[in-house]
Amino acid sequence: MNNVLNGLKPERIYHYFEEICQIPRPSKKEEKIAAYIVEFGKKHNLETIVDKTGNIIIRKPATSGMEGLKSLVLQSHIDMVCEKNSDTEHNFDTDPIQPFIAGEWVKARGTTLGADDGIGVAAQLAILEATDIAHGPIECLFTVDEETGLSGAFGLDPTILKSTILLNLDSEDEGEIFIGCAGGIDTVITLPCEMQEGIANAKGYNVKVSGLKGGHSGDDINKGLGNANKILNRILWESSKLFGLKVASFNAGNLRNAIAREGEAIVAIPADKAGEFETFVAKFNDTVRAEYNITEPGLSVQALETEYPKRVMSDDTQVKLLNSLYACPHGVIAMSQSIANFVETSTNLAAVKTRKDHIEITTSQRSSVESEKYDVANMIASVFNLAGGKAVHGEGYPGWTPNPNSEILEISKAAYEKLFGKSPKVLAIHAGLECGLIGEKYPKMDMISYGPTIKGAHSPDERLNIDTVQKFWDLTIEILKNVPKA
Repeated sequence: MNNVLNGLKPERIYHYFEEICQIPRPSKKEEKIAAYIVEFGKKHNLETIVDKTGNIIIRKPATSGMEGLKSLVLQSHIDMVCEKNSDTEHNFDTDPIQPFIAGEWVKARGTTLGADDGIGVAAQLAILEATDIAHGPIECLFTVDEETGLSGAFGLDPTILKSTILLNLDSEDEGEIFIGCAGGIDTVITLPCEMQEGIANAKGYNVKVSGLKGGHSGDDINKGLGNANKILNRILWESSKLFGLKVASFNAGNLRNAIAREGEAIVAIPADKAGEFETFVAKFNDTVRAEYNITEPGLSVQALETEYPKRVMSDDTQVKLLNSLYACPHGVIAMSQSIANFVETSTNLAAVKTRKDHIEITTSQRSSVESEKYDVANMIASVFNLAGGKAVHGEGYPGWTPNPNSEILEISKAAYEKLFGKSPKVLAIHAGLECGLIGEKYPKMDMISYGPTIKGAHSPDERLNIDTVQKFWDLTIEILKNVPKA
């Protein structure tokens, strides 16, 4: 370990965070980080349980004089989103994350940092280790596979936790306390793909969209960010009308919960139209850069000459693909009527992948209104059904209904005001949190969610604000001291 975060405060959080960075932890592949946490619990002689889903619960008794307080759960997830820049060589199954300090931020070299939610895990370990922090009985819950299915929270035993208060350490804006979140569902479409012989007297091009920021499909969906799937499809759609472009393959985006940052399509253009096409791409690049000049200054659209594709999509397949992608909504569908400036319903056109005999299109929908979640999922399915695609909805997960009269909320607000001399914002979040599922299993659980400031989550631009980690730590310690009596 390089210890590049030495000297940052609070020391023990950054110590454990840097240790965690050395341990691969993709979603559904958390064996190494799970073994590390279990060994930690045993090393510190703490009751350590692994449930049938792989979630880990570590219990720590109350400190002297605090035995009469209510038991409290500290909760975070141990997996991370694995995204990297296309020019970065990194194997998330084996390679460590490489954190570094960039001014007021901690970042990673060419990859996601994993502060979502490694910083929550690190805080839990620091509290479990500490001998100088006053607290009542504590349960630390480390869940698996939050990022790709919430399967840890789905599989959580509804009888295993003893506490009635939960602090979810998985929010990303210091100074904000969350008391509700959106529910979500995935919609994956399979569109049949027929291929035919490529056109004669043609040139091959790789049409590339790059330089987008990407981001979290919940937190960042209202920030005017570009989507590589939509931009790439737009230039292909227009070029098919103008130049007789033929598509051989279309591949853009990756994860269902990330806004697509990069994409490319291998295409064929009639040789006598190639010059016009290249000029058009340059003008299109200028056009979309102007459209996104504030939010996406790094956006680039290029057509790079490549080997001529011998086989291309059939005319019918191409028409159905390009038209359905053009018609597919992406972004904010509805704003809340009861909470100012709060996204109520959205959809993310996450990924388009050309397979052997079909095209796979991955989308995800979110809403804080359960009926609207299903309505927008059906909207997406209907678009692709018209093109002959088959849509399959995932199991989905529930939202978390706000409780403005929460006891732990009042304690946390008072703690924040005492420490920092101002009131925190109390909000709901458009992202999905495990609190919705945990609350479904533990209806009497009193919950809040908070954390330090993390920007660019789910993208290689993910960065953790250094100073806010200290405030996050101080707030947690103050809350623990003021848990009510049982």
